[in-house]
Amino acid sequence: MTKKSVARVTIVGEEYTIRSDATAEHTEAVAAYVDRAIRRVLDSGMVVESQRAAILAALEITDELFQARAARRDLAEAMRGLSADVRRLLPPSKRESGARG
Repeated sequence: MTKKSVARVTIVGEEYTIRSDATAEHTEAVAAYVDRAIRRVLDSGMVVESQRAAILAALEITDELFQARAARRDLAEAMRGLSADVRRLLPPSKRESGARG
């Protein structure tokens, strides 16, 4: 069984104790990111309730995640294409070993 780490974090003035498989430092960094995202929404003046700000911040963070995943897929596809291009340039005897390794 993996030992859980415990981190005490503050998000928009509220303190939370979080148990996680991640390190306390990682959890603290994630909480700080969430805190900054919520504060950006609150500072925009569009929303004053912290619950609504948290929902809007969650949407922004989720959008960042989706964009990062799409970028990763695009990069992986580009790498596969480059790999295929390079493989075609190799002598036939090297193509097969390149495909395995």
